[in-house]
Amino acid sequence: MSLRDAGQHLAKLNVAILGISPDKPNTQKKFDEKNDLGFPLLSDPNHEVAEQYGVWNQEDNFLKKLLGVTRSSLLIDETGKIMAVWYKISPLDTVPEALKVLEG
Repeated sequence: MSLRDAGQHLAKLNVAILGISPDKPNTQKKFDEKNDLGFPLLSDPNHEVAEQYGVWNQEDNFLKKLLGVTRSSLLIDETGKIMAVWYKISPLDTVPEALKVLEG
C-alpha cells in the first residue's frame, strides 16, 4: 500500500505525511498532479535537510559517482525524534514498515 492510499488510515493514527526532495517546486507540482499524492511535497534544493537526515549521499551510477538523495522513509514523532528510518526502501514497503512501529 502506498502512502497516498494509506493517508486516511495514517491520519487516524495522527501521522502527517510529507515528501521532500531537492526538486524545484514546479517539478514537484507536476509530479503531484501526475500521481495525485494527497500530501505536501517540500523542496530542498540545497539539500540541507537531506544532509541533516543523512540521506544525501554519493551513489555509483555505472561508471559515474553522483551525489543525490537515497530513497528513504523516516518516522519522526511530534518532538522531532526519529522513531525509525528505512533506507533504500520501496515506496510500497513504507506503510507496512511504519505500521509495524506505530501499531506494534
